[in-house]
Amino acid sequence: MQYVISILGILVVLFLAWIASSDREEIKLKPVIIMIIIQILLSLLLLNTEIGLLITKGIAAVFSKLLELAAEGVNFVFGGIANEGEGPFFLNVLLPIVFISALIGILQYIKVLPFLMKWIGYILSKVNGMGKLESYNAVASLMVGQSEVFITLKKQLGHLSKQRLYTLCASAMSTVSMSIVGAYMTMLEPKYIVTALVLNLFGGFIIATLINPYDVDAKEDILEIEEHEKQSFFEMLGEYIMDGFKVAIVVGAMLIGYTALIAGFNYVFELVLNISFQELLGYIFAPIAFIMGIPMSEAVSAGGIMATKLVTNEFVAMLDLSGGNYQFSERTLGILSVFLVSFANFASIGIIAGAVKGLNEKQGNTVARFGLKLLYGATLVSVLSSIIVSLVI
Repeated sequence: MQYVISILGILVVLFLAWIASSDREEIKLKPVIIMIIIQILLSLLLLNTEIGLLITKGIAAVFSKLLELAAEGVNFVFGGIANEGEGPFFLNVLLPIVFISALIGILQYIKVLPFLMKWIGYILSKVNGMGKLESYNAVASLMVGQSEVFITLKKQLGHLSKQRLYTLCASAMSTVSMSIVGAYMTMLEPKYIVTALVLNLFGGFIIATLINPYDVDAKEDILEIEEHEKQSFFEMLGEYIMDGFKVAIVVGAMLIGYTALIAGFNYVFELVLNISFQELLGYIFAPIAFIMGIPMSEAVSAGGIMATKLVTNEFVAMLDLSGGNYQFSERTLGILSVFLVSFANFASIGIIAGAVKGLNEKQGNTVARFGLKLLYGATLVSVLSSIIVSLVI
């Protein structure tokens, strides 16, 4: 029965994307079907085979070691602040972002990341039926982040059509930056995070193909990557270290504000309606949780976590899932974990629109106008990835 629900769920997601399509007659179904098959095969590989488990364990081991190394720097500066045996979230989860950001900067500087982003994007463009620019952008968003990626495309932003701009922004919102993947792995099981990263890459193209179909003229399919102004190694390193620290501070501030607000909303709703705000949202999102393959007995609680991610951010929802008093099955935990690994939330509309506007005001205003449609599409990507995983676990 669970397979029937999952297959029905895929059809529902595709239908919801089709409803919002800007030009239904232009939709190309062949790449959509191919990419869904690729998603299923990749899920089977990563979650149900020895090779896949070795891959995910290897990636988890790398990030675990990176977090250990980051702890050396954190303890040098903040050692003694925490009681022995305790691990404050800011010190253990957020501050390691600084170290991982520095590593990303080094890989950028020695041209490893640009090489990977360009050629993986080129290979993807042969599968997804879209341009090299769109494919590069999806890979680059995963590696450098949803706002930073637009800096590398600065030369082309002003020449992009509304349709191509939507696809670029949707990819950025559907993925997450490698700099914070280590932080996720302290809260969720690494194999689901790795699987979500891969599935969302293809899911972004699937949903964009349905919501935003268009053809790219071969003459216009030119990839011009903006080179950063030449810096010395230590100038670059200092910049990336400070960028990582800013991300840690911003995420920490968002967590303080959103967690307190959620607690406040819960208090008021329980006082007035005798039901918490999250529980109310859980009932609203329960049908979506159900089509994702989550049993009805767990759908309301799961729906509350999903809604929390949408209205706040993924960190708040991950903390709720990992620290809350939930009795979820292993299968439900896997499905939910995959759903949470993306930037699909209301705050991301402002982040992406602001990043584009800082580079090109006209295009930034265009992004702001289709912001809700962007969030709608990115959320469908998360739902689709979760359903794909529900087929194989």
